[in-house]
Amino acid sequence: MNYIPSRYLKIKENYGEFHEALERLGKAAREAGPLDSKTSHLVQLAAAAAIKSEGAVHSHTRRALECGATKEEICHAIILLTSTIGFPSTSAALSWVEDVLKNTNKK
Repeated sequence: MNYIPSRYLKIKENYGEFHEALERLGKAAREAGPLDSKTSHLVQLAAAAAIKSEGAVHSHTRRALECGATKEEICHAIILLTSTIGFPSTSAALSWVEDVLKNTNKK
């Protein structure tokens, strides 16, 4: 499940210093508090859905799975957003989650 989008790899290749700073920021944010990796990625997944970022939903779905999240936990993190972001946005985010789940053994 180590899929890395080509756009991400291109940014890493073309803007190495920027990419390294971004990686350090992510690491610092993860280490800033008590949330475990799975919970952190579920939070980031919800945020990605809220801003309608399909790529980030894909990324954090993959990362949450890698950290042990179940399909049910991932979908619940999205469904919880319905009263905040609305049903159409929730439905779109669930479809983006399914893009990732259909390519894994977590169906």
